[in-house]
Amino acid sequence: MEGLHPFAAEGKRSMQRATLREVAVMAGVHPATASRALNEQTEGLVNAVTAARIKKIAAEMGYSPNPIARSLKTARSESIGLVIPDLTNPLFPPIVRGVEDVLRAVGYSAWIVNTDNRPDVEKAAVQSFRRRNVEGFVFATAHLKHPLLDELAAASTPMVLVNRRSANPDIPSVTSDDAAGVAMAMQHLVELGHTKIVHLAGPQDLSTGLNRRRAFTSCLEDLRLPAEKERTVICEAWSEQAGAKAMGTLLDSGPEFTAVLAGNDLLALGVYDALSARGLRCPDDMSVVGFNDMPFMDKVSPPMTTVRIPHYEIGAEAARLLLEVLNDPSRHPRSLLLPLTLTVRSSTGPAPQNPATN
Repeated sequence: MEGLHPFAAEGKRSMQRATLREVAVMAGVHPATASRALNEQTEGLVNAVTAARIKKIAAEMGYSPNPIARSLKTARSESIGLVIPDLTNPLFPPIVRGVEDVLRAVGYSAWIVNTDNRPDVEKAAVQSFRRRNVEGFVFATAHLKHPLLDELAAASTPMVLVNRRSANPDIPSVTSDDAAGVAMAMQHLVELGHTKIVHLAGPQDLSTGLNRRRAFTSCLEDLRLPAEKERTVICEAWSEQAGAKAMGTLLDSGPEFTAVLAGNDLLALGVYDALSARGLRCPDDMSVVGFNDMPFMDKVSPPMTTVRIPHYEIGAEAARLLLEVLNDPSRHPRSLLLPLTLTVRSSTGPAPQNPATN
């Protein structure tokens, strides 16, 4: 060390504090584990015995954390990327709240991006998040076939899907029991005397659209109702406009029917629009059931009967699942299926004697 007395140089080296990586090596753990154990907000994510051993070693080595260097040295930011397809959809804010509340309790934060259902925006957002060292992802954008997610899974990127599933079984998810929800809705309509029921299905490249359609078909058979032929219209998007278009098609050229099970509440609102445009009343002329129980479905006219999904709980469980993966990367992926309930309001009533026809 030019210009510095040998004894001074030696003294300078002796004053250098131990690094997090050195503490981790001495403790025989990964630096990320050592960092969590030495952070009071995240130490609960580490086994108590292991955390105590790491703290003891750190104290003996004279280690003190450097918050600025922590993220650089361990590739950690105590943040996750939350990827949402459409923040204007009332379905997603409660999910976001659930994710944030669980993360905040352990010192993590969520960086949120809205993709507008555009793959290029999603890919750019993920790349940006990874440059910022986010530790994992929660995706609400997943399609059944999703190359970007498959690529991330192959790289062992920690992630969890919410309200969506992938065809890749190695990607964990938190979803609702859609089949049970459809069965509850169908049983409700049958008990009101409806036997001629149609279904507005969501996009079939999404697990929600596909699974609810399959459940509807299964219910027709289980309840011994007329077969699915001409009783399902697949909508191009989860939107009110798509629901109105599909309902218009059914009213103009579809089979005779007295009730509609919509794939989600937005499609059901489109059904309301199409009925109103033709001077038909709900539920006098047509019963309508939605799916999701988004905020304000009790305020529309008539208040909507709908299958309630526990949005907040889905977000909270997804955050917990992701934290489990971050704490134990070797853990085998697991998925959760949450129960649903049927919220009965005024959009469903007894089957009319003279059903709407084309």
